[in-house]
Amino acid sequence: MNKIYNPKKTDWKKVLQRPTQTVADIEGTVNSVFLEIKDGGDKKVREYTHKFDGVDVEDLLVGTAELEEARTLVSNDLKLAIEQAKDNIEKFHEAQRTNKVSVETADGVQCWQEKRPIQKVGLYIPGGTAPLFSTILMLAVPANIAGCKEIVLCSPPNKEGKIHPAILYTASLCGVTKIFKVGGIQAIASLTFGTETIPAVYKIFGPGNQFVTVAKQIATKHGVAIDMPAGPSELLVMADDSAKASFVASDLLSQAEHGADSQVILVSTSKDLIDAVEAEVEQQIKLLPRKGIAEKAIANSKLIYVEDGQTAVDIINEYGPEHYILCVENEEFYLDQAYNAGSVFIGNFTPESAGDYASGTNHTLPTNGYAKQYSGVNLDSFMKSMTFQKISEKGIQNIGNTIELMAEAEGLQAHKNAVTLRLDSLK
Repeated sequence: MNKIYNPKKTDWKKVLQRPTQTVADIEGTVNSVFLEIKDGGDKKVREYTHKFDGVDVEDLLVGTAELEEARTLVSNDLKLAIEQAKDNIEKFHEAQRTNKVSVETADGVQCWQEKRPIQKVGLYIPGGTAPLFSTILMLAVPANIAGCKEIVLCSPPNKEGKIHPAILYTASLCGVTKIFKVGGIQAIASLTFGTETIPAVYKIFGPGNQFVTVAKQIATKHGVAIDMPAGPSELLVMADDSAKASFVASDLLSQAEHGADSQVILVSTSKDLIDAVEAEVEQQIKLLPRKGIAEKAIANSKLIYVEDGQTAVDIINEYGPEHYILCVENEEFYLDQAYNAGSVFIGNFTPESAGDYASGTNHTLPTNGYAKQYSGVNLDSFMKSMTFQKISEKGIQNIGNTIELMAEAEGLQAHKNAVTLRLDSLK
């Protein structure tokens, strides 16, 4: 890992740079795939699935028989674990419901706000080397609580042309409407435009690699909303001498094993802890089945020493981590100034893995610094706020003249007339 001591503020941008390509680097490829799928539909989806995933898939839609087979292939222990996680996630997201807001702004002028579900949503679930069935819980559970009518899931097939059974089981358990064996750029394009078999949706959710991230951003140019620009996973740990080095190392490696383009950072006010964590990483990484992937991510990661807490806070907010673990003696100082983070994990016994799976919070979070302006997925992500108003005869008399004066001042005579006619009718 790269050790950096007391970096100058002028160097922070370089020190905190993510190991990712820019949108411009891969936008051309994404645009090309989008246009071909828009015109060619299922045929082009199959062609790109063959090209990118190395597999031929005739029937893109997962059928009932495949779902039943998946149910038998998932162990009872894993089913119970998924159900417990689902229960906790449901509790946390159900608690996020908000009531109708209603107020009479003037006598006879009633205004209110209600939340309504987004009717059609698409869920992208990464497969490949790590089939993230846990992400289905994070997306389908709040989608159902919100009341979304159509929940379409896309996930890349394996070399046998199938989706991992745990993904199919979890999707079925969580009420996903349709499941398709398609991944990557072609999945996002299909959800954007619709094909003969894959329906177009209004909003796309879910993490993915850099190509999926760019594809989601391109989808917004075609009238489809997205949850956030969520790309390769990242973690920042802030720790002092009260932290346990082996715990910190295990957390860094838990994110490093996601992918070679993942990034993990330790910020500390203790040089001794940095040395101890580095040694622990070297030991623990040897035992990981995904050692090769983790080693590539660790090569892009940083161990940053700073002399005081305020500098640490400032550098953390500048980075804006997806996941932020806080293992310090003075928690309150850091929490009070935590402005830019997707999700925060506090204390030695709160691993980031808990949020990934079963504590109840959502693990679909903004990466690449977008935590500075984006929230992680929550119940409201699947809903829209709509405003309503109803004005009585007395109400239009109370605010009518105000509307007339303002409309006339803006030179919008028809706006004024719409009020004047009503006021004249009441004389």
